[in-house]
Formats: sequence, structure tokens, C-alpha cells
Amino acid sequence: AEAMQRSGGDWGICAASLRSPGIRDALQPQNFAYTALQAGPDGDSSQCIEVIDDLLVAPEDPAKLLAVMSDVKIKIVSLTVTEKGYCHLPASGSLNLEHPDIVHDLANAAPRSAIGFLVRALAARRAAGLRPFTVLSCDNLPHNGALVKRVVVDFAEQLDPDLAAWIATECRFPATMVDRIVPATKAEDIARVERITGYHDASPVIHEPFRQWVVEDNFVDQQRPDFAAVGVQMVSDVAPFELMKLRMLNGTHSSLAYLGYLAGFKTISAAVADPVLKHFVRKLWQEEIIPTLDAPEGTDLGQYADQLMARYENPAIQHLTWQIAMDGSQKLPQRVLATIQDAAAQGRDCPGLSLVMAAWMRYVSAVDEAGEPIDVQDPLATALKAHATQAKSSAEYVNSLLSVRDIFSDSMAEQLKPAVNLAYECLLAAGAHRAAQEYYPA
Repeated sequence: AEAMQRSGGDWGICAASLRSPGIRDALQPQNFAYTALQAGPDGDSSQCIEVIDDLLVAPEDPAKLLAVMSDVKIKIVSLTVTEKGYCHLPASGSLNLEHPDIVHDLANAAPRSAIGFLVRALAARRAAGLRPFTVLSCDNLPHNGALVKRVVVDFAEQLDPDLAAWIATECRFPATMVDRIVPATKAEDIARVERITGYHDASPVIHEPFRQWVVEDNFVDQQRPDFAAVGVQMVSDVAPFELMKLRMLNGTHSSLAYLGYLAGFKTISAAVADPVLKHFVRKLWQEEIIPTLDAPEGTDLGQYADQLMARYENPAIQHLTWQIAMDGSQKLPQRVLATIQDAAAQGRDCPGLSLVMAAWMRYVSAVDEAGEPIDVQDPLATALKAHATQAKSSAEYVNSLLSVRDIFSDSMAEQLKPAVNLAYECLLAAGAHRAAQEYYPA
């Protein structure tokens, strides 16, 4: 919307939900307009966003969504489907051919998965003699452009090797790094927006003041809005930016999610208001994460860490630790495990991140420190809980989780075994809050 205002053009968005009609049902009576509420420590400000032209619900009519994606007017298909939506194996990055949605989509012309829709629509465009669209991943995955290209080509190979070759050659998959904290909208947020604006919005978006979007400038026939006109960094290599964000922001977000939740903190701002957890996160940055990174051009990683802490402390953003803890089996390989692996290659240990992995293991056992149940949301939740149920000791539990090859490679499992077992025993004996203090005393 802002790019159109600055530089013109007739760009618009046709949105799609691959699962639920909830957002469509909320936005349709509003003509797909919604409020973006910026929530900062100094107050709120709102903006009405009116760039969405339609919102399709894929399960209701898969053929309609495929027809829209196959239309020559569609130049970019962007993805915000979270890590699990790529139907990949996090340990290797390849397409999971045993994923139920992929099994279905290979056998049926009406897809369920984002990957199935992409390939079927690209196949239709090729058959019609049209150019492909650009696939723009906006999810928190390392090398997200290369990853989505790999799973799309893997899927296409199963259907038609010639199609796979055409996609690999003609389609474009720019990498991106998107950074803005946007908590899930709650009922109280809807009421808050109504008080501020004077009108009812059934689906507002609450966000922090900070925003950063870095995009690899690699589009099919260079068909794109003028993103740079509104501050998007168009670059030739996104990798340093995405690695910085994945490890420094997402990695410590996950750390606070698991340790914070177990320690009784419901939000990130509450967790970092605690001196022990605040110090623990700062030590993660200083001792374990930053040494694995090359700073992007023009970026001071120490200043970036300070900026992140200020964002975490923003009391106007109520980002739930439970929300961030979702889908850890899909997130932790790139957010935490890759840092541990790179540090080991440099000859350094990561005791704090080993404690984070132990906290995740405690969390997915589905029982908290007080013996209360945890509603674990994860594609592997049932299997992960079974490890806790069947294990006869804490060491057996830890080692059985490390044997889950969808998450841990053989070498990573062996590397983690001593440190994570030690950390898990500390968690059991001391609890999450005391353990964080013992690992990095103030």
C-alpha cells in the first residue's frame, strides 16, 4: 500500500488462507480493509490498510485459488505459512515426501499444501505458455528463497522432470528477511482498537514501531512494486541479515519462550523485566550467538542487541511466550542448533543454548514444573510427548529426543548429548529460573 502511494502502479493483493475461513469471514464485511495499530512505549497510532482486493479460502474451492494463481496478472506469490508450512525435513531442508499433505497433493490435482498449490499453478502457467510468477518467502527460515525453491523443485520432480527443470530455470525465489514483532490478535486488542479509532474492526493487526524488510532483488522479469521507495532494503545477498535476525532475535525469542514459560512468565516483556532472564539473554548474545556471525554491512551487532532488548521490553506489545513456543521442532534447527554447530566448529561451547534445548525438552513433555499440563502446539507434539511417557529416566528421555532425526542429525545429537543431559538435570533440580541464574550468574 505504501509503495503504491509513493510510486504509483496498480498493484493489489489477493490473499489466501490454506486452512481456516476465520480471517476471510472477519474481513469480508469490511471490504477486506483492516486496522494496523502501532503499539509503542509512548502510545498507539493507527492506520487503515486497504490493499487487499479479495481473500480466498483454499479448502472451500482449491480450483478457484489455482485459477487465480495461474492468471497472467499474478506476478508475485508471497508466503507467510510459518516453518511447518514448507513440509520439509528441518534437519536436511529437503521436501518431506511422507508428509500427509504432500502425499495427498502428489496424488490429487486439488492441493492442500502451499507447495502443492505453487507447483500446480506453475504447471498450469507453463502449459498456457505464460511466464512463471516470483515466489517470495517471508518466513523465518535460513536461506528461505533457496529452501522454497528446493521443496518446490523436489515436488515438481515427482510430477514431471521437465516441469521441474522449467521452474528451476525460469522461476525466481528471492530470499528475504522480515523483522517486525506482531503478536496474535486477542479479543482485548479488538476492543482496544475500537476505543482508539471509534469503529469496530474484527481483525486488526497489532505491531511494534520497528520494522525491517530486506529482499534479494531477483524477480521474474523484474516485475515488482517499488519496495525501495518505502524503505525496503533491496540487496544482492540477504544471508547476513537473515542469519543475524534468526539467531539474535528468533533464537533469543525461543529461549525466552521456553525458559520464560517454565519460569511462569506469560509474555516476553514480563520475562525480560526479570533481571535473571534479561542477563541470561544478554550473555547468550555476547558469549554464544554474536561470535558466530559476520555483521551485515552498516550494522553493529552490539547495538542491534541493545535495540532488540528495547523491543522486547516494550510493554505495549504483549507477545505470549506460549505463542512463540509453538512449532519448536520446526524452528529450533535454524534458530538455535545452527548456532551451536557453528560455535563448535570454532572450538566454543554453548552452555546457555544447551539449557534452552533442555527447556524445550521439558516443555514438550507437556507437563510444567508445577505438574500442570502444557498445551503443546507442534507438528510432532504427540510423538514428542510419547518419548516422555515411555522414558524410564531423564537421561533416557533426553537421549530418545536426540534420536528424532526430523530434528537432530546424527552428528548434532552426539554433540549435544553431554551438555543437554547436564542442563536437563539442572532444570529438574533447580527449575528454569534458578537454572538460568546458575548458567550465567549476574
